[in-house]
Amino acid sequence: MTENTVATVKDETVSMGEWFITLIVLSLPIIGFIMLFVWGFGSGTKKSKANYCKLGLILTLIFIVLSIVLTIAGVSIFGGLFNGILNDMQSLT
Repeated sequence: MTENTVATVKDETVSMGEWFITLIVLSLPIIGFIMLFVWGFGSGTKKSKANYCKLGLILTLIFIVLSIVLTIAGVSIFGGLFNGILNDMQSLT
């Protein structure tokens, strides 16, 4: 393929059927995550599909970081709460 042909393929719109298949593949747990990288950074992927996959990776990273922060906050809050309850129960006996 020449550079003009590759540029033309990348600028084509993604059909509705292709989006349907893309969304089904991305809904598969491990395979979908791998395909985000393949389609996001692959050389033969259409531009709109590549941008969609890059956004999916960014959102996945944001959700992972947010989950870690909220888990740490929850453990520290409830850990202190349970520690106080256990101390109160031990003082009653």
